[in-house]
Amino acid sequence: MKSLEVVDKKSLSRVEELCNLERPYEYSNENDKLFVEAMKENILWHRERNEFYRKLLNSRKFDTSKLVDIKDLREVPFIIANFFKYHETKSVTEEEVYLHLTSSGTTGQKSQIFFDERTIGSAQAMVDKIFNSYGWISEEKVNYLLFTYEPEEGSKLGTAYTDNFLCKYAPINEVKYGLRFLGKNEGHKFDVFGCIEALQKFEKEGNAVRVFGFPSFFYFTLTKMKELGIAPLKLNKDSLVFLGGGWKGHQDKAISKKEFYSLCEEMLGIPNERLRDGFGSVEHCIPYVECSEHRFHIPVWSRVLIRDVDTLEPVEEGKPGYLNLISPYITSVPANSVLMGDLAIVKSECSCNLNTPWFEILGRAGISKNKSCAVAASELLEKI
Repeated sequence: MKSLEVVDKKSLSRVEELCNLERPYEYSNENDKLFVEAMKENILWHRERNEFYRKLLNSRKFDTSKLVDIKDLREVPFIIANFFKYHETKSVTEEEVYLHLTSSGTTGQKSQIFFDERTIGSAQAMVDKIFNSYGWISEEKVNYLLFTYEPEEGSKLGTAYTDNFLCKYAPINEVKYGLRFLGKNEGHKFDVFGCIEALQKFEKEGNAVRVFGFPSFFYFTLTKMKELGIAPLKLNKDSLVFLGGGWKGHQDKAISKKEFYSLCEEMLGIPNERLRDGFGSVEHCIPYVECSEHRFHIPVWSRVLIRDVDTLEPVEEGKPGYLNLISPYITSVPANSVLMGDLAIVKSECSCNLNTPWFEILGRAGISKNKSCAVAASELLEKI
């Protein structure tokens, strides 16, 4: 895989070394030490270039001398993810902004995250390495069914960007979008019958099919097939389902992953090992991808803490709390430690062959008027 060079080798040499680690799930004492050193570099980088972050560090009386080993990551000041919905903050100049992505859909407050070329390239390279580790990079042409927004000119939606990016891992034969763009006046509409027709066509053609995007729309498509009495399909065994974005506004319709994956196997003939979910956010672009046991393992480029919902202190393994995502990969925005609104638990033991801890998302904390991509998208289901 391609190695990435940082914008300032002298200041960020350890960040570069960490981000260029080739094996996504190989923890070691050496990698822990490297992670700590990379975090020190990243903190100093943002402190020197971002007034907000400098004030945050001063208010918490934090300096990098407090970072000695991996356990000290609990001391790094975190930023609540919702902060980025109301404030724009950068550690690079306007000229260095390579990409600007937002987290929300058609309405609601939007997280504004800016990426320099190195940062977004680093996150993309991590996806490369994870897909390669799972054997998901192919030279055979495939058909794509994307349950995300059909691109429109000037779109900055993070989910649409991600799902289109994922099409690079196998050559495109044809792409079908589940959320069709009907023009600026009408916006996007969920085309469930078009999705069903596409799946039927793809079965006849015989190419492998890759399904990416929001699980709610994929689930609705499969249940509509059953409702209409459409016979189960037998897609190419090398097909791949990789979902992300959550159910959010349609959590009441969510079913367990086991049920969902059984439905996929039943209606499309795709084996369970080729059915995966992904977790990530525009505020923290490290890719978390399910293993064969459907658990989100933590790659070497990040670490995860769970914080008590009352005290915000880290809790022991297996206890639920807020998800705190930590990584020094990002140089454009001081999002090296982000406290998400997700409730989660972290565990170490897994029957798969990956050598890293994993986390499970338990749900969202509280109720908010703010809408993520998945929330705004799920509202389109109501318009059918």
